[in-house]
Amino acid sequence: MPDTATPTAPQGAGQIVTIERIGNVALVALDNPPVNAAGQALRAALIAAIEALEGTVAAIALYGKGRSFIAGADIREFGKPPQAPSLPEVVNRIEASTTPVVAVLHGVALGGGLEVALGAHARVVAGSVTVGFPEVTLGILPGAGGTQRAPRLAGVGPALDLITTGRRIGAAEAQSLGLVDRIEAGAPRDVALAMAEALAAGSLPHRRTSEIEVVPDPAALTAAEDTVTRRQPQLFAPRRCIEAVAASLRPIAEGLAEERRLFQQCIDSPQRAALVHAFFAEREVAKIPEAGATAREVAHVGVIGGGTMGSGIATAALLAGLRVTLNERDAAALDRGRATIEKNLAGAVKRGKLDAARRDDILRTALQTSVRLEDFAEVDLVVEAVFEDMAVKKEIFTRLDAIAKPGAVLASNTSYLDIDEIAAATSRPGDVLGLHFFSPAHVMRLLEVVVAAKTAPEVTATGFALARKLGKVGVRAGVCDGFIGNRILSHYRKAAEYMVLDGATPWEVDAALQDFGFAMGPFAVMDLAGLDIGWATRKRLAPTRDPRERYSPVADRICENGWFGRKTGQGYYLHGDAAPKPNPEVARIIEAARAEAGITPRNFTADEIVTRYMTAMIAEGARVLEDGIALRPVDIDAVFLFGYGFPRFRGGPMLYADTIGAGQLAARIEDFAREDPFYWRVPALIRRLAETGGSFADLNRGEE
Repeated sequence: MPDTATPTAPQGAGQIVTIERIGNVALVALDNPPVNAAGQALRAALIAAIEALEGTVAAIALYGKGRSFIAGADIREFGKPPQAPSLPEVVNRIEASTTPVVAVLHGVALGGGLEVALGAHARVVAGSVTVGFPEVTLGILPGAGGTQRAPRLAGVGPALDLITTGRRIGAAEAQSLGLVDRIEAGAPRDVALAMAEALAAGSLPHRRTSEIEVVPDPAALTAAEDTVTRRQPQLFAPRRCIEAVAASLRPIAEGLAEERRLFQQCIDSPQRAALVHAFFAEREVAKIPEAGATAREVAHVGVIGGGTMGSGIATAALLAGLRVTLNERDAAALDRGRATIEKNLAGAVKRGKLDAARRDDILRTALQTSVRLEDFAEVDLVVEAVFEDMAVKKEIFTRLDAIAKPGAVLASNTSYLDIDEIAAATSRPGDVLGLHFFSPAHVMRLLEVVVAAKTAPEVTATGFALARKLGKVGVRAGVCDGFIGNRILSHYRKAAEYMVLDGATPWEVDAALQDFGFAMGPFAVMDLAGLDIGWATRKRLAPTRDPRERYSPVADRICENGWFGRKTGQGYYLHGDAAPKPNPEVARIIEAARAEAGITPRNFTADEIVTRYMTAMIAEGARVLEDGIALRPVDIDAVFLFGYGFPRFRGGPMLYADTIGAGQLAARIEDFAREDPFYWRVPALIRRLAETGGSFADLNRGEE
């Protein structure tokens, strides 16, 4: 039996890293809960451990306690001045060790965690692991040797794929690429001991990664450049990633120096700050006034309405492991709803999100269907997802009030309607809230949790707990027409419609906003969603429209022809088997509307289109904040990032507003107001920020 020393920590390291000497080998355990993030303390202790052991044992094994090896960087250090030792120093020190080091991976080893492993002289997986380089999603590149060592082990092409996409892979693929040497069964410590002994005995081959020669692959570099140009033309970091991988053909010292130079360029890029803001937005929106309330248990969900939205909501709940009862008015509608759910689940199987056996089990045991609301008597939470008609919704909630068990949460998926009015149709308004899903509901990540005047805190907490259960980003919204997202959308969409009336074409507007970074322009989105949805809203609001408001009849006239977009084959575009094409009939409708209004059309540049569109979006966002509909600017950013396709590398509309500045925004709006003083009005919040030199970021921090 080998002698086992009591685990010790390197001097000054606390217990974040411990050393265990066993015979002629040593185990170094990383213990920085919850995920062994590579913070400054861990970095310093890891170097201290290597220096304490070098030359005193035959082999060293690194392994992580808890859930992971090293999950990645410590997010608490994001945006702060770097502290020594840097991660590149740690990786280089491990690789330079004269005593061979094996890294034993489990759980996750992402970004800096994988780079630490690449600095070791061998890599072994204990059980399973997920590895990858997610840095590009934060606007940076692997800056601790990842762009230099991964090509040496996996080849230039596979390294480019992982580094430019942020794709995560499992143990088997990592081994096939050469990033890990072995996959062993067993607990991390047990595997670490076995591999350290194998390393000492010479049965586990080892080498310094930096000493491997890179095989040139110019075709892979060219292909990566073409892909980035085609798919991500506005992004800064992916191109720097390609340049860094190309530098791996140089001697390692030169390549590492070039990697650091490019890494610093990424750090200095506005895109990096925006992507980090987007990363943290998902966490910030969970900080709500009701965070301390205890959520009610939800195991069984009832969904009323088996259309596209209701079936999507049911699918999301089923994928999250919840029981679902789907309600429709007749058997034929139920059959269509069930068929849609089956199609959604089949898609999940095809994408590898669900295995076929689990799909079959869900359909057999977790999904029930019913034409009787009385079958909702024991569900924990009901989501009403019928069409946008207040009278219909109030009737449903009145019936639910008499049927649902005490404590059941009653939610409406309405996109616009007044949750307070819906809640008033029940004797338990505290149990009522809005849960505004976005289509397709089983795919889109945003969930607006709409809190009515009498919604109980624990019901709001339940809405957020459900969002987490479904893998969605819950954002708290107050009650108004359209809540956060659709209220702002209805305003900036008018800016797009006005530009079309004044001389732009819908396809020019769409192209300018796609170049800005949106996946689709507003008119293409309307065609995709269905033009009849907006038409119904406009007709509902027509009696309350202010006579001073400018109104474009173009969208209404398109709908009057029965053209509702993709689902009818035409709208602003013609839809068929090929890519959508501009609808020439729409151009004629626009020309007629201009003639009726006496408008002489003028040209709009792409910059002018983006400026007006974004200024309108930001202005209404400011009013949403003034009215208390959103808690903070970051909540608006999250809504648009996760629900409306806002370009992530710009961080969200309110962060983008700060790149313009409140003073410039106010001046823009005043300039536009010369042609339309009713639509273009400077919000009081923007005026105040302009006068004080403040920013929307200040409001996220609670500063005024």
